[in-house]
Amino acid sequence: MDSLGTTSSHGVIALMALLSIFKRILKGVLVPAVFLAVSGYFAWHAVHGERGLMARDKRQGDIVAARAALQQAEAERDAMERRVTGLRGDRLDRDQLEERARSLLNMVGRDEVIVPYGPERRLY
Repeated sequence: MDSLGTTSSHGVIALMALLSIFKRILKGVLVPAVFLAVSGYFAWHAVHGERGLMARDKRQGDIVAARAALQQAEAERDAMERRVTGLRGDRLDRDQLEERARSLLNMVGRDEVIVPYGPERRLY
């Protein structure tokens, strides 16, 4: 039995030495692996996340589109303001007033020629 007892004690010692080596390797690999995983998580979200680079590009495109819509709306507003200033009481433009009244009332004079325009080619 002595030979079995010493063999089993040598086996236990060898197993413990193997476990010690395994723990040392695991400790050496675990910290860098966790660091790489956390770094990868943040790197992925920096590109694809809610506030990442791709979302930033989309927001920039939205801003450009909104600015174009703003310029178009301002141009329409300026055109309307010019037309309204022609209809104010202190500086009444009779031609513009007559044109607007005929358009709203759908009336023309007897000696006038009507040129129809499609809805996409508005005069004002």
